[in-house]
Amino acid sequence: MKFTVNMECSPEEARTFFGLPDVQPMQQALMKEVQERMMQGMKNMEPDALMQQWLPMSMKAFDQFQNMFWSSMQNTGTTPAKK
Repeated sequence: MKFTVNMECSPEEARTFFGLPDVQPMQQALMKEVQERMMQGMKNMEPDALMQQWLPMSMKAFDQFQNMFWSSMQNTGTTPAKK
């Protein structure tokens, strides 16, 4: 024996009928938190932020290399050749 029952109800009515909890407030809070974290992550991916993270070390190394180069050039030009 088969029988079919068609019911028209909203999701809230079905959830109440089956005794399931209303998770909508928790879902909204979770989605707000996810959105805030995504926005913070996107701020870190902006070109200015990336350059500030990457350049200090590379610029410092470049400055050190340049200073070493110039000091070696000054030393070789001012000291007389030894025989």
